[in-house]
Amino acid sequence: MARIAFIGLGNMGGGMAANLAKAGHDVRAFDLSDDALARAESAGCLRAADAATAVEGAEAVVTMLPAGTHVAQTYAAILPACAPGAVLIDCSTIDVATAKRVATQAVEAGFLAVDAPVSGGIAAAAAGTLTFMAGGPADAFERAEPFLSAMGKAVIHAGPSGAGQAAKICNNMILGATMIATCEAFGLAEKLGLSAQSFFAIASVSSGQSWSMTSYCPFPGVGPDTPADHDYQGGFAAALMLKDLRLSQQAASDAGADTPMGAKAAELYERFVREGQGGKDFSGIIELLGTSTSVRA
Repeated sequence: MARIAFIGLGNMGGGMAANLAKAGHDVRAFDLSDDALARAESAGCLRAADAATAVEGAEAVVTMLPAGTHVAQTYAAILPACAPGAVLIDCSTIDVATAKRVATQAVEAGFLAVDAPVSGGIAAAAAGTLTFMAGGPADAFERAEPFLSAMGKAVIHAGPSGAGQAAKICNNMILGATMIATCEAFGLAEKLGLSAQSFFAIASVSSGQSWSMTSYCPFPGVGPDTPADHDYQGGFAAALMLKDLRLSQQAASDAGADTPMGAKAAELYERFVREGQGGKDFSGIIELLGTSTSVRA
C-alpha cells in the first residue's frame, strides 16, 4: 500500500480520502477545517499540520479544492516539498487553462501530473463509485489509475493535460441543460393534466429519457429516491452547477464555440442562486420554473 497525501476534505474530498484509507493506504490528510480533519481521522486518515507536511514522502498527492486559484496556490506550496517521483492528481473542477498550467509546473519540477475531475456527487464519493475523467500523459495516467480506482467505479483517460477538465465541463453543461428541460417538461405535463407519475412512467422509457429523468428525477414521489424527495437537500448544490456552467461558457468563449443552450442554462442557474437557492440541489431549479412539486403522483 502507498502513502498518499490528500488535500481538501470537503463534501467530496472527505469521502474520497476515507475510501483510500479503507483500501489500506496510508493517507495523510489536510484541510483548513478542523471538523473536516476530525472526520478524516475517524475514517482512518492521519492528520497533517499543513499541506507541505502532508506531501512529505507521499507517492501520490490528491487535491480536491474549490477553484483554480486554490489549486494554483496549493501547488506553489507543495511542489518544493513533494517526494521525488510523486504523481500529483488534481480532482478539483477548475478551468482548463489553470489545469494545464499547474500540470506543466509539476512536470518541470520533476513530477507526474494528472487532472482527474469527478462525476457522481457526494453519495458516490462516500460509496467509492465516482467516475473519473483524467487528463495527462500515458505514464502519469498509469501511475494515477490505481489510486483513482480505489475511489471510483470508472476511470477514463480522456487525453493530454487539461482533457479531464474539458470532459467534465462539457458533461456538466449537458447535465445542467437537460435538467432544466426535464423540469420544464414536468411543468408542462402538469398544466396539460398529466400526473407526474404517468409522465415519468412514459418519458423514462421513451425517447425523452435522460439521466436527469431516470436516475435523478427532479419531481418528488416518482422514480428512484433523489434530493427531490428530501426538499432538494444533499446531492449537487446549485451553486456548484453554476460554477461548472460558468467554466463551460468561459471555455466556449476561449475556443470560439457557440453554446446557446449552455449559456441559457447558466443564465437560469445564475438567477436561481441569486434568489438564495445556491445551497439546494441543482434539481431544485424546478421550483424556479413554476412547477408545483407539492402535487405528487
